[in-house]
Amino acid sequence: MATKILASSSHGFENECKEIHESWGRSNQLIRALAGRTQLECRRIRETYKEMYGEDLITLLQKSSHRNQPGVSPKTCAALSLWMLDPHERDAIVAREALLQDDTNYTALVEIFVGRKSSHVALIKQAYHSKYKTHLDQDIINIEPPHPYQKILVALSTSHKAHQADVSQHTAKCDARRLYETGEGSPGAIDEGLVLEIFTKRSIPHLKLTFSCYKHIYGHDYTKSISNGNSGEFKDALKMVVNCICNPPNYYAKVLFANFKGMAADRGAVTRVMVSRSEMEMDEIQRVFKAKFGVELREAICESIPSGDFRDFLLALANKTVIVL
Repeated sequence: MATKILASSSHGFENECKEIHESWGRSNQLIRALAGRTQLECRRIRETYKEMYGEDLITLLQKSSHRNQPGVSPKTCAALSLWMLDPHERDAIVAREALLQDDTNYTALVEIFVGRKSSHVALIKQAYHSKYKTHLDQDIINIEPPHPYQKILVALSTSHKAHQADVSQHTAKCDARRLYETGEGSPGAIDEGLVLEIFTKRSIPHLKLTFSCYKHIYGHDYTKSISNGNSGEFKDALKMVVNCICNPPNYYAKVLFANFKGMAADRGAVTRVMVSRSEMEMDEIQRVFKAKFGVELREAICESIPSGDFRDFLLALANKTVIVL
């Protein structure tokens, strides 16, 4: 049964912080105290804990994630520390870790730029610069060796700077026709220049409408024309980005399934998706997951993740039903 979380502005969280402090060293207690909270509650618990004990709860969790202590799962503490962060702070950390991997984790970066509002992306960039003293956009531009994902990410970043939620049915139809005429409507590969131009100038809601118009006009998804093209790595990158834009619940359900079945190399994807989407569209992700793969998300977690604190944490997120009062 889903856990109902009631957020009250009059609640001080002193008792919860005392419980957390006294149960430190027992991951299962920390999960019960923290994993069922809303983002607002997490922020207030963090503030109250600092006032009561003079220590930052996230810093303590991060330290525990690098130690081997009896009763404490480093992996669970790392996941809890991400969960307790404000979303823009969390995304800044995820972006940095994605950039520092030997093979840049482009999917994590795409999820940030596609799945966040422009105002949120601006906060991510501020948090990134404050924490790492460098600019996220420039770090993406400086990735070596160059990669098709890199081009798309630069375009998406520019789009977030220039636009809010400007959506025009007429312009979306025109963009759809231009994509067709320079793609499956003409011989040869996809016109990368045109795709990047549209990604640079249009907001995410507008791009979503453009791909919807494409399907309405031509009778099939734009991703089908991408699959039929011959554009190599750019084709693969574009298809992933378009899928993430058009149907996030379907995209995230497939990411989770692939990781549960060991078919993906992105080891941090399960934590990233469960933490970042739990208060956004987790119910819809679970519905799609069951429809596509014939099993409940909770069952897949139990079948794929070894028994322990980390599995308990994922189940707590999957069981959340948030009601804010």
